[in-house]
Amino acid sequence: MNKTEQYPVLEIHGDIIKQNAQVLLNECRSIGIEPCAVVKGFCNLMPITKELCRAGFKEAASSRVAHLKEIREAGLPVSTLLLRIPMACEIPDVVRYCDAALVSEPETIRQLDQEAAAQKKLLNVILMRDLGDLREGIFDRETFVRTAVWIEEDLEHLHLKGIGTNLTCYGSVMPTEKNLGELCENAKQIEQLIGRKLEVVSGGNTSSLPLVLQRRMPEGINHLRIGEALIVPWDLFYTWKCPREDMSNAALILKAQIVECGEKPTMPVGEQGINCFGSYRTYEDHGIRKRAIVAIGEYDMGNYEKLVPVDPGVKVLGASSDHTIVDIHDSAREYHLGDVMSFELRYQSMLFTTANPLVRKVCAGQEGQEDE
Repeated sequence: MNKTEQYPVLEIHGDIIKQNAQVLLNECRSIGIEPCAVVKGFCNLMPITKELCRAGFKEAASSRVAHLKEIREAGLPVSTLLLRIPMACEIPDVVRYCDAALVSEPETIRQLDQEAAAQKKLLNVILMRDLGDLREGIFDRETFVRTAVWIEEDLEHLHLKGIGTNLTCYGSVMPTEKNLGELCENAKQIEQLIGRKLEVVSGGNTSSLPLVLQRRMPEGINHLRIGEALIVPWDLFYTWKCPREDMSNAALILKAQIVECGEKPTMPVGEQGINCFGSYRTYEDHGIRKRAIVAIGEYDMGNYEKLVPVDPGVKVLGASSDHTIVDIHDSAREYHLGDVMSFELRYQSMLFTTANPLVRKVCAGQEGQEDE
């Protein structure tokens, strides 16, 4: 039993992160797209952000102004982009710490212009169009075009850097040649009206990468906001069917210790109700099987279904807030009390583990040293 190391641990593999980043940078740049690195998904952990800078990213983006402030104060050689449309309470800090911001609401845009004037700055903005996913953005095409022209002609302290859209995050609407083609048509109409080219036509996030890799991205899209696929490309590989031998999902490894190990029934015994999260579950009876409990739970890593056991013979059965139950019956390894089990992550589990201060972060090869 390992009594010296403190778990759970999130192990960061910088070499894998850099390799993933360079692969996707090269793929995007080969068709005229300059992606930005989204740091929100891993809570802007500096060892990861610095690897993305080393890989060659020129712009870092987050939905949290605090992350962009950290980047600015660290002096990293990247510009900063705010992804979440600004709250009224954070407008002074948006102007102070962001080189650019995504926007949609005219009143917010006015306030940004006023604050930029007060700070004697010029803030870049990317006006968002809702193409059907029903999250942020202007839904009506003509209203969208008029708003873009208004920013260009009437607001002295904002620069209309470009336009953009977001897909898959709320309505699960996938990027396609059709909907992104509409964004490109919007860009052409705006450019005709304002008499110049837009610097940015931003075609979405990681879910737009299949169009890049399959060479189906509409001509005119020149910017993407990529985070998930740089660190945990599991969905890119398996959900969106774009496997890559030159990329890996093992950039982050969550390690947790076994606190109980033995045989138990697979069917709960007794009258069933809701679980600790207020949900009902169904179970299948597979008889008595070997299983273990590891000392992590949904408090630490979010939905247990977003964990990927490194051992192919292990299956995650479920979790409460503090315990995760795994089936080890078919594993080639003999697990014991105190052993450490490893998991790769998907997007939600990356969000939770990187943000949780009780999950210790360690760079691979630097065990025992806390990361910056």
